[in-house]
Amino acid sequence: SGLLSRLQSSAPTAQTLSSSKSFSQNIPSCLWKLGRLNHVAIAVPDLEKAQSLYKDVFGAQVSETVALPEHGVYTVFVELGNTKLELLHPLGEKSPIASFLQKNKTGGMHHICIEVDDIKAAMTELKRKKIRILSEEPKIGAHGKPVIFLHPKDCHGVLVELEQA
Repeated sequence: SGLLSRLQSSAPTAQTLSSSKSFSQNIPSCLWKLGRLNHVAIAVPDLEKAQSLYKDVFGAQVSETVALPEHGVYTVFVELGNTKLELLHPLGEKSPIASFLQKNKTGGMHHICIEVDDIKAAMTELKRKKIRILSEEPKIGAHGKPVIFLHPKDCHGVLVELEQA
């Protein structure tokens, strides 16, 4: 009657867990669905060094640099199999990434991007639920799809990007 047998007898089985009331039953149905994590964005002060780290040191597949003037950034995507990293570097002095890097000299996590199946429905419902959206209309993001950003103060300190799947 060791620790392992006590843990096994007190731990719920998969049968018990699957038959218990699902936590998702408490979530109200929406007109839109949250999808998979598309990417985690990292602001970097030196884009070439960051690309080299992921490509040459970690051996990841790294995209070419793409300028997105509407967002004020250069982007590079690092493929991870189940998701991506987006390396962000300022494009111009008015770039939101430039101000981020002024506060965070070595860079750091900037935002997470989650896919949604209906960005317009998501916007309508999130506004109704008092979640601030940082633009009146979606902009076209790095993947050529509509995106919006949610205010970090309404998302527990995290800048959240929603992208049309």
